Amino acid sequence: MTTKLDKPLRREILIEDRPFTLTIDADGLKLVEKGRRNGHELRWQDLVSGDAALNAALSASTGG
Repeated sequence: MTTKLDKPLRREILIEDRPFTLTIDADGLKLVEKGRRNGHELRWQDLVSGDAALNAALSASTGG
């Protein structure tokens, strides 16, 4: 049995010795460096449709 994701789930993780906050909610994932407001977001719809991979490839090819 699984539990519905009805409220955000937040966890702290270390990436290259820097603390980040990972938030998982019904809309998707958000990864933000601690002390900052903006970060990287990934919507579940983009992940399932393949748009996430397309966006990552486009960003890598343009250097952005």
